[in-house]
Amino acid sequence: MSNRTDLTDMQWNALQPHLPGNPRRGRAYADHRRVINGMLWRIRLGTPWRDIPAQYGAWRTCHDRLVRWERDGTWLRILQTLQAMADQQGQIDWHGAAVDSTHIRAHRSATGARIQNAKTDAPPPIPGEWLGQSRGGRTTKIHLCVDGQARPLSIVLSAGQASDGTYLLPVLDSIRVPRIGAGRPRKHVPVLRVDRAYGAPKYRRLLRKRGIACVCPEREDAKKWRLKRGVRGGRPPKFDVEAYKGRNVVERAVNRIKDFRAVATRYEKRGRNFLAVVLLVAILIWLSKRQH
Repeated sequence: MSNRTDLTDMQWNALQPHLPGNPRRGRAYADHRRVINGMLWRIRLGTPWRDIPAQYGAWRTCHDRLVRWERDGTWLRILQTLQAMADQQGQIDWHGAAVDSTHIRAHRSATGARIQNAKTDAPPPIPGEWLGQSRGGRTTKIHLCVDGQARPLSIVLSAGQASDGTYLLPVLDSIRVPRIGAGRPRKHVPVLRVDRAYGAPKYRRLLRKRGIACVCPEREDAKKWRLKRGVRGGRPPKFDVEAYKGRNVVERAVNRIKDFRAVATRYEKRGRNFLAVVLLVAILIWLSKRQH
């Protein structure tokens, strides 16, 4: 019996061609669809992994495959492949791109991760596991850039106390939409809508150097500084009020991501495990909004 959290037939048909095949050696994979549905059941409801219903198989299989595919880059590859297919069909609204961040409150079970052993094949440890201390307690921050249809183009995690502006360039640098066929991956957005947290003059200059039109209202402190200098303060930055109204796409994307309770509250101790959860949710958003 299917669950409302399961992949639909349309989503599965779009996802299946991009999943890894069985390894040449060792045991074959358990059914991909059943295991991924088990992941989605847990991520949607935010329950412990051990509570995954038996219809999805062993809970450890669901957890291990989620983690393993983040380590070897499978989730990121699938996300970029879906983006590339949409870009080839002209379905990515590059001119409606927006950047923002959101705080994720960490559950008490997310703290206390042990120091990883130094293994040659183990990924490098993440200092602090992207867990920080802010006004809301222990938090992780998700920085993301979305297109004009509220679909994630790039995702970067940080500790909760990190400022938004310092992660503006890392978020933009993480955009990498491959070309199907010849050509370099697309990494450039021509227009970017951001709020006042990114409106400092230094961030505007960084975007200007990259040829990106910044749509952002002027900060009050920057305005006072400019007026105080008089003529030397220069002209106020251009601001397109109508274009700025489109910034709500990033807020809609954040709401969509937080519909999954295991994202709205972080339960994972390891930062890379939480990143795997966020990437799978991003893939589901692209599958759900894909046009056929």
